[in-house]
Amino acid sequence: MSAILRRQILRKCSGMDVPLVGFAPASRWDDPPFEPWVPEAFRPASLFPGTKTVIVIGFPVSLPIVDTAPSIWYHELYRTVNTLLDSCGYRLATFLTDKGYPSVWVPRDGYGSIEVLQEKPIAFFSHRHAAFCAGLGNFGENNMLLTPQYGPRVRFASILSTAEIPGEPVIDDPLCIRCKRCVSVCPVSAVASEGYPQGLTDKHACAKRSGQLKDRYISPCGCCIKVCPVGKDRDQYNRTDMRMYSKESPSSGPYDRIQDHVRSYGSRQ
Repeated sequence: MSAILRRQILRKCSGMDVPLVGFAPASRWDDPPFEPWVPEAFRPASLFPGTKTVIVIGFPVSLPIVDTAPSIWYHELYRTVNTLLDSCGYRLATFLTDKGYPSVWVPRDGYGSIEVLQEKPIAFFSHRHAAFCAGLGNFGENNMLLTPQYGPRVRFASILSTAEIPGEPVIDDPLCIRCKRCVSVCPVSAVASEGYPQGLTDKHACAKRSGQLKDRYISPCGCCIKVCPVGKDRDQYNRTDMRMYSKESPSSGPYDRIQDHVRSYGSRQ
């Protein structure tokens, strides 16, 4: 029965054009794979007693648009992807509940505004850890979840379900190549040089930066995810030459011109 339900879920997600779907037993949160780990109050069964499976869905943020970040173009892409995630997560939870498996959707963000996030820079549930447990990727230097398909350029939402569905294997081999690009490019030095989980991202500095960009209508920042070399999307968009991010390289010229043009319009620069 669980195999049939799994196929039905995948078919439902395919009908909504959801490109990434993963399944994780809720029990995985109780066996920490590394430290620090998710505190008990933030785990699926604590938020929704009876949770047996966490279904994680993901949508990519398009690399050529992220390459202009921070910009109005990336700002609008981010908003659009967030709307899609919430809509699909809600629909999938309702679909499962109607089938007799009570389920709830967890929105892509768990905070009211960037201003709130500056005071308390943590959400009530971590989709990145859920995606890790669901076999969609593993963590990079900057505490972002890297995926084989899109590197860190993915947004996630989760569905907590009482349905019992076999989980995907966790990806053990590190996707992060420890190139430190995310460390050096961060404009507020928020990414720890030791790398996650040994070093934690300075969430207060990151949230403050987001607040400043929000006032200019170009949040979020996006710098650390655009320079990450991991992801098949780099091949798709023919952006495998990482010299494009170096101002000293002739390879950066066309991309600099695109970035300068986009940043000149639609926002307070």
